[in-house]
Amino acid sequence: MTTFPVTLYSAALVLPVTAPPILDGAIAVRGEKILHVGERAWVERSLAERGVPVNHVHWDGVLTPGLVNAHTHLQYTGMAEVAQRTYQGFEDWITGFNPVYQRGHDWGADAAAGAAMLVATGTTAAADIVTDPEAAHALHDAGLRGIAYWEVMDWTNADWSAHGRAEVEAALDSLPDRPGTGLSPHAPYSLEIVPLLEIPDIVRERGRRIHIHLGESGIEREFAHEPREPWQTQGLGGFVELRQAGFGTSATDYVDHLGVLGPDCHVAHGVYMSERDRAILRARGTTVALCPRSNHIIGLDNPPVAAYLREGSPIAVGTDSLSSSPSLDLMGEVKELMRIARAQGYSGDDLAERLLTAATLGGAHAMGIDEGPHRTGYLAVGARADLAFFDVPVTTITETLTTLAEAGDGHAAATIMGGRVRHTSARFAEQTGAAA
Repeated sequence: MTTFPVTLYSAALVLPVTAPPILDGAIAVRGEKILHVGERAWVERSLAERGVPVNHVHWDGVLTPGLVNAHTHLQYTGMAEVAQRTYQGFEDWITGFNPVYQRGHDWGADAAAGAAMLVATGTTAAADIVTDPEAAHALHDAGLRGIAYWEVMDWTNADWSAHGRAEVEAALDSLPDRPGTGLSPHAPYSLEIVPLLEIPDIVRERGRRIHIHLGESGIEREFAHEPREPWQTQGLGGFVELRQAGFGTSATDYVDHLGVLGPDCHVAHGVYMSERDRAILRARGTTVALCPRSNHIIGLDNPPVAAYLREGSPIAVGTDSLSSSPSLDLMGEVKELMRIARAQGYSGDDLAERLLTAATLGGAHAMGIDEGPHRTGYLAVGARADLAFFDVPVTTITETLTTLAEAGDGHAAATIMGGRVRHTSARFAEQTGAAA
């Protein structure tokens, strides 16, 4: 008989993600790992037969894996004033962003505040893009899983060859070892060809990962152009020169030819993506993180959510930053994706479950943290005990998942990270006796 205590987290509805939803389900947790998943009566009986001492925490709402925010910039948490109005496109948004950024901020404190917001909204892992080194420790210090991506932008071919590569390699190697690190080449139009060719090599030599903004600006969309020699033979310096020369090649096709895409890369936004572009992403095993509320504030079109779903494209969900989004609550994005998908004609009963999967396992898969001894993003035996509880009424499975996906901000009741209670609402603490 084991003497190790186990916490039994049960809820009116449990969403394991990699198994069917369970009414009156339970998750048994020992240490940092999940020990059992199933119907509450079965899990309780199994533990009792083994003589395992149990601390039972029951919630009358929904229990899911911890949310995974697949695209954010935590250091911009103190720049919410930029998102107080809407813009006419990415270039217009930049004119509002730059003066506030240049004002100077305590990037470390702002990133820490953003990380705390993630935890309070049920998020347990994130893809955080870091522009200033003071913000690099936010994920680690908050105990969040995920990857800190050092952002790389505004390098010409000449400057990159002279000193850019060395600077970026030094920056990458200086990032904290945990939870994970990578590089984020900002966008196809903000870097010339040589850095975009070499950044994947830098990352892959070290076994790290890549995250790029792609399909966020209208300049990136494909358009018809006169047949001519392939752009690769023209000696062009970068994507902007390609456009100036009249080539209508999409940004997705462009970075694909430079070797950026792959299963170790995920992209943010994916708004201006043709059917061909989406097929490229699927062929490369590249996930797209959708950030619809940020797209709205910046003044972009809606992403082709229904098309991604119908075609089976790997998708995840991100909030972007408070400089272009009303909150860091990932459920606000899920609600907006529900609205967009329906407006685009997606009517399947599986919509809510697929989007909730994108907000959990989809993000974990995008960063490669859905595998290995510390795997997360779903609820299964041996996975890390990263859990999120939500305060929504439970009826039937389909109706409840739809209610949760449409609930939006403010319904997270508790967050468990690696088996530790990290956040609880007042109602959760009162009902269960558990507190952070």
